[in-house]
Amino acid sequence: MSETESTAGQLDQADITDYNDPNAPWNRAWDQDGGIADWNDEVIEEFRGNSGKVGGAYAGGDLILLTTIGARSGKRHTTPLGPLYRGDIMYVSSFVEDKYPAWWYNIKANPQVTIELRDKTYRAIGTVLEGEDYHEFVAWVLINNPLLADFQSKVDRPVPLVVLTLEGEV
Repeated sequence: MSETESTAGQLDQADITDYNDPNAPWNRAWDQDGGIADWNDEVIEEFRGNSGKVGGAYAGGDLILLTTIGARSGKRHTTPLGPLYRGDIMYVSSFVEDKYPAWWYNIKANPQVTIELRDKTYRAIGTVLEGEDYHEFVAWVLINNPLLADFQSKVDRPVPLVVLTLEGEV
């Protein structure tokens, strides 16, 4: 796949059509010193400093900051995520191959979350989809989201799905 550069010199995410694309942000090699946590901190700082706009691998894309309460620690954790939509329903997933992400476990334990979207902050409820709700939703997702369908074909566990319902501005 050829790279298409945006005016800022960043990869155009519209060109990423395969989960294994080495240029996809989720396939980035993390150094052992700071890793993804340091990278997330930089994205969070940039997001908050620019009303939800970021550069780098996510330039031009829609991004949210999801703040959850740790299932074990009880501490607040903020994670940048790319929201997905089914009509008006906002949902998030993950390309972590070997386990579900920490935010998924946190929402399962405490569904009250905070979402920063562009320049606004919202109280929200996160719903970890399970059972029949999961099966119906994932059937739609796998038809309508080629990247998640490709990812699901490469892993043995069900792709995590969480619906985020905004309750009101903070």
